Amino acid sequence: MPPQIMAPHDNEIFAVLKVARRVWAVAAIHGESTRLGSLHAELERRFQAGDRLVYLGDYLGYGPDIPGTMDELLRFRARLLCHPGTEPWDIAYLRGGQEEMWHKLLQLQFAKAPAEVFDWMLQQGVGATLQAYGGRAEDIRARFREGVLAITKWSGQMRDALRARPGHEALLTALRRAAYTEGGELLFAHAGVDPHRPLSEQSDAFWWGSGYFSAMTERFAGFKMVVSGYDRMHRGARFGAVSCCIDGGCGFGGSLNAGCFDLEGQRVDWIEA
Repeated sequence: MPPQIMAPHDNEIFAVLKVARRVWAVAAIHGESTRLGSLHAELERRFQAGDRLVYLGDYLGYGPDIPGTMDELLRFRARLLCHPGTEPWDIAYLRGGQEEMWHKLLQLQFAKAPAEVFDWMLQQGVGATLQAYGGRAEDIRARFREGVLAITKWSGQMRDALRARPGHEALLTALRRAAYTEGGELLFAHAGVDPHRPLSEQSDAFWWGSGYFSAMTERFAGFKMVVSGYDRMHRGARFGAVSCCIDGGCGFGGSLNAGCFDLEGQRVDWIEA
């Protein structure tokens, strides 16, 4: 059974992967649409009955083709749902740090120090997403000087730009904090977990990570394996006894990786693009 601290089937927070035989997990993409297309082509050839799919966040940010990446995610979802037995809830999309920043960017009017928050976001890579949807840093900086109403109007314009791309807003509003198999065997999170907090209190640790994650030696909340998809230190894919990170550095000159895990937490297949 899933850990009792989780609300079963609470799909507003967690994605529950039901009746899974294996689970494919895709690491951070960062706007690399060409790599994602190549990975999808290979993944479709290897996808089996009973497989489930989790994208581990960071579709946005850094890379050269963020809208194309979103389009490719939507295209592959449609293709995969044509496979007999594959249902919409068999595919999960997690929120990464880039998606969390985009969400906050569209709420800058509520920030106590919007200019400082915005500058920090730019340092973390949100500028590529802003540009991809037609925004410019100098435009929002001018709004800071004009006040809250001007920032609110700008936020509305950016939302309109997002809505102009079919399916993009719907996908970004369907993101979950984490995903787990319904039997409690596997947990998937964007940047890992803080093993010193219960799952219900991870909060930002899901998308910003924890320095303790890679050093885990004991199971977290009963899960046999915790799989993450982004490492801020860019140390490459790493596999431990109870946790792993499959990030290959996509968006930073590295590969886009996907790993397939059985319910014992063992990696049984691997794709690099």
